[in-house]
Amino acid sequence: MAEKKDYYKILGVDKNANADEIKSAYRRLAKKYHPDLNKDNPNAANKFKEINEAYEVLSDDKKRQNYDQFGSADGANFSDFFGGGNSGGFNANFSGGFSDIFSDLFSAFGGTSAKNQTERGEDINVEISISFEDAAFGTTKTISINKFESCSSCKGTGAAKGTEYTTCSECNGTGRTRFVQNTIFGTSIREGACKTCNATGRIIKEKCHDCSGKGYKKINKNVSIKVPAGIDDGQTLRLRGEGNAPVRKGISGDLNVRIKVLPHKVLVRKGYDLYLDLSLPFTTCLLGGKVSIPTLKGKYELNIKELTQTGTVMRIKGKGIKHLDREVYGDLLVTVKSEAPKTLDKKIKSLLKDIELLSNDSDYTKYKSFLDKTK
Repeated sequence: MAEKKDYYKILGVDKNANADEIKSAYRRLAKKYHPDLNKDNPNAANKFKEINEAYEVLSDDKKRQNYDQFGSADGANFSDFFGGGNSGGFNANFSGGFSDIFSDLFSAFGGTSAKNQTERGEDINVEISISFEDAAFGTTKTISINKFESCSSCKGTGAAKGTEYTTCSECNGTGRTRFVQNTIFGTSIREGACKTCNATGRIIKEKCHDCSGKGYKKINKNVSIKVPAGIDDGQTLRLRGEGNAPVRKGISGDLNVRIKVLPHKVLVRKGYDLYLDLSLPFTTCLLGGKVSIPTLKGKYELNIKELTQTGTVMRIKGKGIKHLDREVYGDLLVTVKSEAPKTLDKKIKSLLKDIELLSNDSDYTKYKSFLDKTK
Protein backbone atom coordinates (compact mmCIF):
# COMPACT_ATOMS: atom_id res chain seq x y z
CA MET A 1 0.00 0.00 0.00
CA ALA A 2 1.34 3.41 -0.98
CA GLU A 3 2.32 5.69 1.85
CA LYS A 4 -0.23 8.41 2.60
CA LYS A 5 0.95 11.83 1.43
CA ASP A 6 0.81 14.62 3.98
CA TYR A 7 -1.02 17.27 1.96
CA TYR A 8 -0.91 19.75 4.83
CA LYS A 9 2.86 19.47 4.98
CA ILE A 10 3.12 19.81 1.19
CA LEU A 11 1.24 23.13 1.29
CA GLY A 12 2.94 24.19 4.52
CA VAL A 13 -0.28 24.78 6.44
CA ASP A 14 -1.72 23.62 9.75
CA LYS A 15 -4.36 20.87 9.82
CA ASN A 16 -6.81 23.46 11.17
CA ALA A 17 -6.09 25.92 8.32
CA ASN A 18 -9.15 27.57 6.82
CA ALA A 19 -9.99 27.78 3.10
CA ASP A 20 -8.36 31.20 2.64
CA GLU A 21 -5.10 30.06 4.23
CA ILE A 22 -5.02 26.96 2.03
CA LYS A 23 -5.75 28.99 -1.08
CA SER A 24 -3.05 31.54 -0.21
CA ALA A 25 -0.47 28.81 0.40
CA TYR A 26 -1.34 27.13 -2.90
CA ARG A 27 -1.02 30.34 -4.91
CA ARG A 28 2.37 31.10 -3.38
CA LEU A 29 3.78 27.63 -4.01
CA ALA A 30 2.23 27.26 -7.47
CA LYS A 31 3.93 30.45 -8.59
CA LYS A 32 7.20 29.35 -7.03
CA TYR A 33 7.31 25.92 -8.71
CA HIS A 34 5.48 26.53 -12.00
CA PRO A 35 7.46 24.63 -14.71
CA ASP A 36 7.50 27.56 -17.11
CA LEU A 37 9.20 29.69 -14.48
CA ASN A 38 11.68 27.01 -13.40
CA LYS A 39 13.08 25.60 -16.63
CA ASP A 40 16.46 25.07 -14.97
CA ASN A 41 14.98 23.06 -12.10
CA PRO A 42 14.20 19.45 -13.16
CA ASN A 43 12.27 18.85 -9.92
CA ALA A 44 9.90 21.78 -10.38
CA ALA A 45 7.39 19.87 -12.55
CA ASN A 46 6.98 17.05 -10.01
CA LYS A 47 6.74 19.53 -7.15
CA PHE A 48 4.12 21.49 -9.08
CA LYS A 49 2.01 18.33 -9.59
CA GLU A 50 2.30 17.50 -5.91
CA ILE A 51 1.14 20.96 -4.89
CA ASN A 52 -1.84 20.78 -7.25
CA GLU A 53 -2.74 17.35 -5.93
CA ALA A 54 -2.70 18.59 -2.35
CA TYR A 55 -4.79 21.64 -3.16
CA GLU A 56 -7.38 19.62 -5.10
CA VAL A 57 -8.08 17.60 -1.96
CA LEU A 58 -7.80 20.26 0.75
CA SER A 59 -9.83 22.86 -1.15
CA ASP A 60 -12.82 20.49 -1.40
CA ASP A 61 -14.69 20.12 1.89
CA LYS A 62 -15.90 16.58 1.18
CA LYS A 63 -12.56 15.31 -0.12
CA ARG A 64 -10.75 16.95 2.79
CA GLN A 65 -13.08 15.30 5.29
CA ASN A 66 -12.53 11.88 3.70
CA TYR A 67 -8.79 12.50 3.58
CA ASP A 68 -8.67 13.45 7.26
CA GLN A 69 -10.76 10.41 8.28
CA PHE A 70 -9.69 7.68 5.86
CA GLY A 71 -6.45 8.87 4.32
CA SER A 72 -7.92 9.22 0.83
CA ALA A 73 -10.43 11.40 -0.95
CA ASP A 74 -13.18 9.02 -2.13
CA GLY A 75 -10.52 6.69 -3.46
CA ALA A 76 -9.59 9.15 -6.20
CA ASN A 77 -6.61 8.17 -8.31
CA PHE A 78 -4.65 11.39 -8.23
CA SER A 79 -1.74 10.03 -10.23
CA ASP A 80 -4.11 9.53 -13.16
CA PHE A 81 -5.76 12.89 -12.62
CA PHE A 82 -2.44 14.69 -12.80
CA GLY A 83 -1.17 12.87 -15.84
CA GLY A 84 0.13 9.53 -14.54
CA GLY A 85 1.10 6.66 -16.79
CA ASN A 86 2.53 7.76 -20.14
CA SER A 87 0.94 11.20 -20.32
CA GLY A 88 3.89 12.93 -18.69
CA GLY A 89 1.73 15.80 -17.45
CA PHE A 90 -1.70 16.64 -16.08
CA ASN A 91 -5.00 17.14 -17.83
CA ALA A 92 -7.05 20.34 -17.89
CA ASN A 93 -10.38 18.95 -16.71
CA PHE A 94 -10.38 20.87 -13.44
CA SER A 95 -13.70 21.79 -11.86
CA GLY A 96 -15.18 24.14 -9.27
CA GLY A 97 -12.86 26.20 -7.12
CA PHE A 98 -9.74 24.54 -8.48
CA SER A 99 -10.48 25.92 -11.92
CA ASP A 100 -10.98 29.37 -10.44
CA ILE A 101 -7.69 29.41 -8.57
CA PHE A 102 -5.85 28.10 -11.61
CA SER A 103 -7.37 30.88 -13.68
CA ASP A 104 -6.20 33.40 -11.08
CA LEU A 105 -2.73 31.89 -11.24
CA PHE A 106 -2.47 32.57 -14.97
CA SER A 107 -3.45 36.18 -14.31
CA ALA A 108 -0.49 36.46 -11.95
CA PHE A 109 1.80 35.27 -14.76
CA GLY A 110 0.75 38.10 -17.02
CA GLY A 111 -2.48 36.77 -18.56
CA THR A 112 -6.07 37.26 -17.54
CA SER A 113 -8.78 35.05 -16.25
CA ALA A 114 -10.86 33.14 -18.75
CA LYS A 115 -13.89 34.87 -17.27
CA ASN A 116 -15.22 37.85 -19.14
CA GLN A 117 -13.49 40.58 -17.19
CA THR A 118 -14.29 44.26 -17.49
CA GLU A 119 -11.65 46.11 -19.47
CA ARG A 120 -10.53 49.58 -18.44
CA GLY A 121 -9.45 52.26 -20.88
CA GLU A 122 -6.16 54.15 -20.57
CA ASP A 123 -5.84 57.23 -18.37
CA ILE A 124 -5.11 60.65 -19.84
CA ASN A 125 -2.52 62.77 -18.02
CA VAL A 126 -2.36 66.55 -18.46
CA GLU A 127 -0.89 69.52 -16.59
CA ILE A 128 -2.43 72.96 -16.15
CA SER A 129 -0.99 76.14 -14.65
CA ILE A 130 -2.99 78.29 -12.26
CA SER A 131 -2.21 81.46 -10.35
CA PHE A 132 -1.22 81.50 -6.68
CA GLU A 133 -4.54 83.16 -5.84
CA ASP A 134 -6.59 80.58 -7.78
CA ALA A 135 -4.88 77.80 -5.84
CA ALA A 136 -5.71 79.56 -2.58
CA PHE A 137 -9.36 80.36 -3.30
CA GLY A 138 -10.28 77.69 -5.85
CA THR A 139 -11.35 78.14 -9.46
CA THR A 140 -12.89 76.41 -12.45
CA LYS A 141 -10.85 75.77 -15.59
CA THR A 142 -11.95 74.42 -18.95
CA ILE A 143 -9.42 72.44 -20.96
CA SER A 144 -9.58 70.79 -24.37
CA ILE A 145 -8.41 67.17 -24.68
CA ASN A 146 -8.24 64.57 -27.44
CA LYS A 147 -9.62 61.24 -26.28
CA PHE A 148 -11.05 57.95 -27.46
CA GLU A 149 -14.74 57.71 -26.67
CA SER A 150 -17.09 54.78 -27.01
CA CYS A 151 -19.01 55.02 -30.27
CA SER A 152 -22.59 56.04 -29.53
CA SER A 153 -23.88 54.73 -32.87
CA CYS A 154 -22.97 51.11 -32.11
CA LYS A 155 -22.79 51.43 -28.31
CA GLY A 156 -19.18 50.30 -28.37
CA THR A 157 -19.83 46.98 -30.13
CA GLY A 158 -18.28 47.99 -33.46
CA ALA A 159 -21.25 46.47 -35.25
CA ALA A 160 -23.83 48.28 -37.33
CA LYS A 161 -26.85 49.32 -35.25
CA GLY A 162 -24.98 47.88 -32.28
CA THR A 163 -26.47 44.44 -32.85
CA GLU A 164 -25.03 43.11 -36.11
CA TYR A 165 -22.70 40.61 -34.49
CA THR A 166 -22.64 37.11 -33.04
CA THR A 167 -20.84 35.69 -30.04
CA CYS A 168 -17.50 34.14 -30.90
CA SER A 169 -17.87 30.36 -30.66
CA GLU A 170 -14.14 29.86 -30.08
CA CYS A 171 -14.01 31.77 -26.78
CA ASN A 172 -17.72 31.93 -25.96
CA GLY A 173 -17.57 35.71 -25.88
CA THR A 174 -14.81 36.00 -23.28
CA GLY A 175 -12.13 37.17 -25.70
CA ARG A 176 -9.68 34.69 -24.12
CA THR A 177 -8.85 31.10 -24.98
CA ARG A 178 -6.83 28.40 -23.23
CA PHE A 179 -4.51 26.06 -24.99
CA VAL A 180 -2.30 23.16 -24.00
CA GLN A 181 1.44 23.47 -24.43
CA ASN A 182 3.85 20.53 -24.19
CA THR A 183 7.26 21.16 -22.64
CA ILE A 184 10.09 18.92 -21.48
CA PHE A 185 8.58 19.15 -18.01
CA GLY A 186 5.16 17.98 -19.11
CA THR A 187 1.96 19.59 -20.27
CA SER A 188 0.99 23.08 -19.15
CA ILE A 189 -2.11 25.15 -19.75
CA ARG A 190 -1.73 28.68 -21.04
CA GLU A 191 -4.17 31.44 -21.80
CA GLY A 192 -4.13 34.16 -24.44
CA ALA A 193 -6.21 36.48 -26.58
CA CYS A 194 -8.66 34.75 -28.88
CA LYS A 195 -7.32 35.03 -32.42
CA THR A 196 -10.67 34.28 -34.03
CA CYS A 197 -12.38 37.43 -32.73
CA ASN A 198 -9.25 39.49 -32.00
CA ALA A 199 -10.06 39.23 -28.27
CA THR A 200 -13.37 41.09 -28.67
CA GLY A 201 -15.61 38.08 -28.01
CA ARG A 202 -17.68 39.08 -31.05
CA ILE A 203 -17.85 38.19 -34.72
CA ILE A 204 -19.11 41.29 -36.49
CA LYS A 205 -21.48 40.75 -39.39
CA GLU A 206 -21.57 44.38 -40.53
CA LYS A 207 -19.20 47.07 -39.26
CA CYS A 208 -20.46 50.32 -37.77
CA HIS A 209 -20.04 53.10 -40.33
CA ASP A 210 -19.21 55.78 -37.75
CA CYS A 211 -16.28 53.99 -36.09
CA SER A 212 -15.36 51.51 -38.87
CA GLY A 213 -15.99 48.59 -36.55
CA LYS A 214 -13.62 49.71 -33.78
CA GLY A 215 -16.31 50.46 -31.21
CA TYR A 216 -14.65 53.78 -30.34
CA LYS A 217 -13.54 56.96 -32.08
CA LYS A 218 -11.24 59.88 -31.38
CA ILE A 219 -12.88 63.14 -30.42
CA ASN A 220 -11.96 66.56 -29.08
CA LYS A 221 -13.75 67.40 -25.86
CA ASN A 222 -13.88 70.40 -23.54
CA VAL A 223 -13.72 69.32 -19.91
CA SER A 224 -14.59 71.58 -16.98
CA ILE A 225 -12.24 71.14 -14.02
CA LYS A 226 -13.21 72.36 -10.57
CA VAL A 227 -10.04 73.23 -8.68
CA PRO A 228 -10.66 73.20 -4.91
CA ALA A 229 -9.44 75.98 -2.63
CA GLY A 230 -6.17 75.06 -0.93
CA ILE A 231 -4.73 72.84 -3.65
CA ASP A 232 -0.93 72.83 -3.74
CA ASP A 233 1.66 72.73 -6.48
CA GLY A 234 2.22 69.22 -7.86
CA GLN A 235 -1.06 67.76 -6.61
CA THR A 236 -3.27 65.86 -9.06
CA LEU A 237 -7.02 65.97 -9.59
CA ARG A 238 -8.61 62.75 -10.85
CA LEU A 239 -11.75 62.94 -12.99
CA ARG A 240 -13.26 59.47 -13.06
CA GLY A 241 -14.30 58.15 -16.47
CA GLU A 242 -12.98 61.14 -18.45
CA GLY A 243 -10.07 59.17 -19.89
CA ASN A 244 -9.95 56.96 -22.97
CA ALA A 245 -12.62 54.38 -23.72
CA PRO A 246 -11.46 50.74 -23.71
CA VAL A 247 -10.75 48.91 -26.96
CA ARG A 248 -13.43 46.41 -26.02
CA LYS A 249 -16.42 46.53 -23.71
CA GLY A 250 -15.65 48.01 -20.32
CA ILE A 251 -15.20 51.32 -18.51
CA SER A 252 -13.30 54.44 -19.53
CA GLY A 253 -10.06 55.43 -17.87
CA ASP A 254 -9.57 58.59 -15.81
CA LEU A 255 -8.37 62.10 -16.60
CA ASN A 256 -5.49 63.00 -14.26
CA VAL A 257 -4.87 66.75 -14.05
CA ARG A 258 -1.57 67.74 -12.44
CA ILE A 259 -1.68 71.25 -10.97
CA LYS A 260 1.21 73.66 -11.44
CA VAL A 261 0.86 76.71 -9.19
CA LEU A 262 2.61 79.85 -10.37
CA PRO A 263 4.68 81.66 -7.69
CA HIS A 264 3.43 84.75 -5.85
CA LYS A 265 5.41 87.99 -6.06
CA VAL A 266 6.33 88.06 -2.36
CA LEU A 267 4.47 85.31 -0.51
CA VAL A 268 5.81 81.77 -0.18
CA ARG A 269 3.65 78.77 0.72
CA LYS A 270 4.75 75.97 3.04
CA GLY A 271 1.92 73.58 3.76
CA TYR A 272 -1.06 75.74 4.63
CA ASP A 273 1.03 78.60 6.06
CA LEU A 274 2.32 81.60 4.13
CA TYR A 275 5.72 83.23 4.68
CA LEU A 276 6.80 86.79 4.03
CA ASP A 277 10.29 88.28 4.38
CA LEU A 278 9.76 91.92 5.35
CA SER A 279 12.75 94.22 4.98
CA LEU A 280 12.34 97.45 6.99
CA PRO A 281 14.52 100.53 7.49
CA PHE A 282 16.57 100.06 10.64
CA THR A 283 14.98 103.22 12.03
CA THR A 284 11.52 101.59 11.85
CA CYS A 285 12.83 98.57 13.71
CA LEU A 286 14.32 100.87 16.37
CA LEU A 287 11.47 103.33 16.77
CA GLY A 288 8.52 101.09 15.78
CA GLY A 289 5.62 102.00 13.52
CA LYS A 290 2.84 100.78 11.26
CA VAL A 291 3.59 98.90 8.02
CA SER A 292 1.11 97.83 5.33
CA ILE A 293 1.80 94.30 4.08
CA PRO A 294 0.12 92.20 1.36
CA THR A 295 -2.10 89.19 2.15
CA LEU A 296 -4.26 87.04 -0.11
CA LYS A 297 -7.26 89.09 0.93
CA GLY A 298 -5.87 92.59 0.56
CA LYS A 299 -3.62 94.78 2.69
CA TYR A 300 -3.02 94.24 6.38
CA GLU A 301 -1.61 96.85 8.78
CA LEU A 302 1.18 95.30 10.80
CA ASN A 303 2.30 96.91 14.05
CA ILE A 304 6.08 96.98 14.46
CA LYS A 305 7.05 97.34 18.06
CA GLU A 306 9.88 99.55 19.24
CA LEU A 307 13.32 97.87 19.21
CA THR A 308 12.18 94.98 17.04
CA GLN A 309 15.22 92.83 16.33
CA THR A 310 16.08 91.64 12.85
CA GLY A 311 14.97 88.03 12.36
CA THR A 312 11.88 88.46 14.55
CA VAL A 313 9.00 86.30 13.29
CA MET A 314 5.48 87.69 13.66
CA ARG A 315 2.54 85.26 13.24
CA ILE A 316 -0.78 86.53 11.91
CA LYS A 317 -3.51 83.97 12.58
CA GLY A 318 -5.85 82.87 9.81
CA LYS A 319 -4.15 84.74 6.97
CA GLY A 320 -2.75 81.62 5.32
CA ILE A 321 -4.15 79.00 2.93
CA LYS A 322 -7.50 77.28 3.35
CA HIS A 323 -7.27 73.56 4.18
CA LEU A 324 -8.68 71.28 1.50
CA ASP A 325 -12.36 70.53 2.19
CA ARG A 326 -12.19 72.24 5.60
CA GLU A 327 -13.07 75.74 6.79
CA VAL A 328 -9.70 76.04 8.51
CA TYR A 329 -6.92 78.42 7.47
CA GLY A 330 -3.19 78.49 8.00
CA ASP A 331 -1.25 81.50 9.28
CA LEU A 332 0.93 84.21 7.78
CA LEU A 333 4.43 84.31 9.27
CA VAL A 334 6.33 87.57 8.74
CA THR A 335 10.09 87.62 9.26
CA VAL A 336 11.35 91.16 9.97
CA LYS A 337 14.73 92.02 8.51
CA SER A 338 16.38 95.29 9.50
CA GLU A 339 17.96 97.07 6.55
CA ALA A 340 20.69 99.69 6.78
CA PRO A 341 20.92 102.50 4.20
CA LYS A 342 23.35 102.14 1.31
CA THR A 343 24.55 105.75 1.56
CA LEU A 344 24.86 108.36 4.34
CA ASP A 345 24.97 112.12 3.92
CA LYS A 346 26.93 114.32 6.31
CA LYS A 347 23.92 115.30 8.41
CA ILE A 348 22.77 111.70 8.99
CA LYS A 349 26.31 110.58 9.66
CA SER A 350 26.72 113.31 12.27
CA LEU A 351 23.48 112.32 14.00
CA LEU A 352 24.51 108.68 14.06
CA LYS A 353 27.83 109.58 15.66
CA ASP A 354 25.96 111.43 18.37
CA ILE A 355 23.84 108.30 18.94
CA GLU A 356 26.98 106.19 19.10
CA LEU A 357 28.48 108.46 21.76
CA LEU A 358 25.30 108.29 23.82
CA SER A 359 25.15 104.52 23.61
CA ASN A 360 27.29 101.95 25.38
CA ASP A 361 28.11 98.30 24.73
CA SER A 362 25.59 97.07 27.29
CA ASP A 363 22.80 98.37 25.03
CA TYR A 364 23.75 95.70 22.48
CA THR A 365 23.34 92.32 24.17
CA LYS A 366 24.76 90.10 21.44
CA TYR A 367 27.67 92.44 20.69
CA LYS A 368 28.58 92.67 24.39
CA SER A 369 28.43 88.85 24.64
CA PHE A 370 30.81 88.57 21.70
CA LEU A 371 33.26 91.04 23.30
CA ASP A 372 33.17 89.13 26.57
CA LYS A 373 33.93 85.83 24.85
CA THR A 374 36.84 87.23 22.86
CA LYS A 375 38.68 88.97 25.70
